[in-house]
Amino acid sequence: MNFIESPNVDHVNVEERVARLCKRSIKKESKLEALKLALSMVDLTTLEARDTPGKVIQMCHKAMRPHDFEDIPRVAAVCVYPNLVRVAKKTLLNSGVKVASVATAFPSGMSSTKIKISETKWAVSEGADEIDMVISRGKFLSGDLQYVFDEIALVKEACGEAHLKVILETGELSTLDNVRKASDLAIMAGADFIKTSTGKLQPAATLPVTLVMFEAIRDHFQRTGKMVGMKPAGGISTSKIAIQYLVTLRETLGNAWMNSNYFRFGASTLANDLLMQIVKLKTGVYQSEDYFSKD
Repeated sequence: MNFIESPNVDHVNVEERVARLCKRSIKKESKLEALKLALSMVDLTTLEARDTPGKVIQMCHKAMRPHDFEDIPRVAAVCVYPNLVRVAKKTLLNSGVKVASVATAFPSGMSSTKIKISETKWAVSEGADEIDMVISRGKFLSGDLQYVFDEIALVKEACGEAHLKVILETGELSTLDNVRKASDLAIMAGADFIKTSTGKLQPAATLPVTLVMFEAIRDHFQRTGKMVGMKPAGGISTSKIAIQYLVTLRETLGNAWMNSNYFRFGASTLANDLLMQIVKLKTGVYQSEDYFSKD
């Protein structure tokens, strides 16, 4: 495989652009719409060893109806381990909320390609609409790009009709140049989305990293006409930060990406803050955190 040569990242320019975009202010009506849009892009997630069917069912009900107000949108998806996909699928029925499942030895990725493919096929057979895979960071950092490319392509094939989100675990890639190279590689291998992080390591998502990934998506679209989605995950916990991501998304990729088909937040704790801010703008009063489940 002849890989494209990824451009070097101008770190100073990235930091300056992010700083400028973060200063943008959004007024009341536009802010309310931005908060609703952000909520519709959330992947509610539970990825703990103590997850149970009951916890997943509760999360699914919250995903379908986050609040009693009729005009508050459902979230985009719920994300669970493969063994709980069937529970989520049954609970969500035809609600429009997608079922995503992590696979490929999440979060470490330290397993054989054969096992990763098998786990992917299992999750899809249980009903997963989307697969979130992790790349082999050790192989990437040691320079074995062909291995990483082939593994992504094989997992993509195993997904069948399910969409593939490729997690770069950017906190382990060390440099923005590596982030750009890994983004280009994942896109070329067939990723439907590229994703910053598992949420299990720090640093997770940051705006500079996300901007670099947006630029990889933009350049690929300009070369090929193919739109690829983006999912920052981990560390996005407030509405203010979420809106900064949306501003950066719109200014870099444009309105076509401003929907859950092409952008997601991997941040379950963000949902409650979005709901609190929406209710505040609609009623003038903050509801207590006790009014919202902790999913």
